[in-house]
Amino acid sequence: MENTPTIENQQVTESAFSLQTFEHAQRVAKMLASSSLIPKAYQGNIQNVMVALEMANRIGASPLMVMQNLHIIQGNISWSSTFIISAINSCGRFEPLRFDLTGEGDRMKCIAWTNEKGKMERIEGPAVTMTMAKQEGWIDKNGSKWKTMPELMIRYRAAAFFGRLYAPEILMGMQTMEEVIDIDPVQTVHVDKEAERVVLMIQDAKTLDELKAVEPHLKDGQLDLYTVKKDELTVNKR
Repeated sequence: MENTPTIENQQVTESAFSLQTFEHAQRVAKMLASSSLIPKAYQGNIQNVMVALEMANRIGASPLMVMQNLHIIQGNISWSSTFIISAINSCGRFEPLRFDLTGEGDRMKCIAWTNEKGKMERIEGPAVTMTMAKQEGWIDKNGSKWKTMPELMIRYRAAAFFGRLYAPEILMGMQTMEEVIDIDPVQTVHVDKEAERVVLMIQDAKTLDELKAVEPHLKDGQLDLYTVKKDELTVNKR
């Protein structure tokens, strides 16, 4: 992970929303939003992609990596725990994160620790215990992974605690996906199948006539994707 992040191979040291870089970031966002390889939350949604570009710029990560690991749960954005561990390991400040796991069952305890690069002093995050998990109610959630894979979940939580204490610029004040699920009840998210169908129709259009047939069905947030596709077909027609 570089200290000076890049977007589309160009150095960006300012915010993606500064006057100097906004237009470029918007062009990148339009291109990415038209891809079918990015997560559904970003397909055809230039606004969400712009947020991902800004966050990638802030922490010096790949925009695609951010989009793959940034989750929206109950309206809250959160990181995957695997991303937090990867970001800590690759930020250049620390040796690879390690975990001291002791005890079994209800006595299990985990501490995430490492050394700063070039230093021998051990730094460690707060301890996470199964007693804490029970008292906080993490284990009692329906479908809780703490019941089936406690050794993995306790490591994830220990990594999040370490990152929040020693690398807050990476977490940017956000919780991990697992923390959000443990704290808030998981609800079924309604997927707008019609909106997804329209996005696919825009992406699959081969001619301007095919694209124009989609116009009456456009949903909120899809106009930019439609415009990008229209410009692309117009250029190809020439």
